[in-house]
Amino acid sequence: MKNTFLLVLTVLLSFLSCSSSENESAELSLPSNLSITGVKLGADGNNPNGDGSGIVDFTISATNATSYKVLINNETIELTQNTFSYTFTESGTNDYDILVVAYNSSGNTSINYAITVAVETELSLVWQDEFDQNGAPDSTKWGYNTGTGDNGWGNNESQYYTDRPDNATVENGVLKIIAKKEDYQGSEYTSARLLTSGKFEFTYGRVDVKAKLPSGGGVWPAIWMLGANFGTVGWPACGEIDIMEYVGNNPGQISSALHTTSSSGATVNHDVTAINNETSEFHIYSTIWTENSITFLLDDVAYYTYDPATKNDATWPFYNDQFLILNIAMGGNLGGTIDPNFDVSTMEIDYVRVYQ
Repeated sequence: MKNTFLLVLTVLLSFLSCSSSENESAELSLPSNLSITGVKLGADGNNPNGDGSGIVDFTISATNATSYKVLINNETIELTQNTFSYTFTESGTNDYDILVVAYNSSGNTSINYAITVAVETELSLVWQDEFDQNGAPDSTKWGYNTGTGDNGWGNNESQYYTDRPDNATVENGVLKIIAKKEDYQGSEYTSARLLTSGKFEFTYGRVDVKAKLPSGGGVWPAIWMLGANFGTVGWPACGEIDIMEYVGNNPGQISSALHTTSSSGATVNHDVTAINNETSEFHIYSTIWTENSITFLLDDVAYYTYDPATKNDATWPFYNDQFLILNIAMGGNLGGTIDPNFDVSTMEIDYVRVYQ
């Protein structure tokens, strides 16, 4: 059960900057009644400081406020909405000073508050691949799906997945998954799909993947997980956790999703977030999976949490082991139209780390 706590607020400073003729009207519309509440992820009677993920979901309340600014750990967060999530990463139980400022346009008024939060974060690295050895991916950690699957892997995809070094190789500390335009086994494109099925499977934890995404119309790279009981119960009963999906035809955003028997295919359990330089710079794509919720993060900032009010096999098959999957699909239901000039594109992965 989540434990909601009221953060203690201390007024530090309130000032008004406007002409004297506007004082009376401005004072009537100053932001007031400012408060903030936070929900520590996974907090309960046994773990009052949360489940060790360090995630706190905050809600700001104020009268006559149109925007906010929050300062945490010397990081400034500007908001036009009154909710946000933040992940505290320093291990142990710690106090944090958080500065909240509420704004509106009447007289350029601001109000400052100070608050203190205690959050516990204790996670241990249990599995990783740093891709330090050139050549083929480590066969003790990764296997392959090959071929075209059933109906283009269920999504009308156009690629043929291979286990060739042409499509998956490790170079200079980076795993490269390479999608290519070429005639191969009756398909016009090749790529690779690596998975830890039968080699590493786990229940609950945090997954961090540092990656640079491929570019080009029609590319559909994904970092995701699938229930290890897929072979017996099938999809979507096994549950699917899409940590990151990207569509080359829609640059500047990524998505995360959950697939269950209650919401599969075009699932309603998903969200998107904006991203910059996704094909030219590395970013960290993460999920934090607990027995109560699944949260998705981009560069350590949470943007979507799945926490159904009713948890049963239809909404929450996520109490069994899952395995990791890395791939680039071409076209298909989500990838869309493939650019006729597409030639080759690569997803580079610096590391995969799992914490519990």
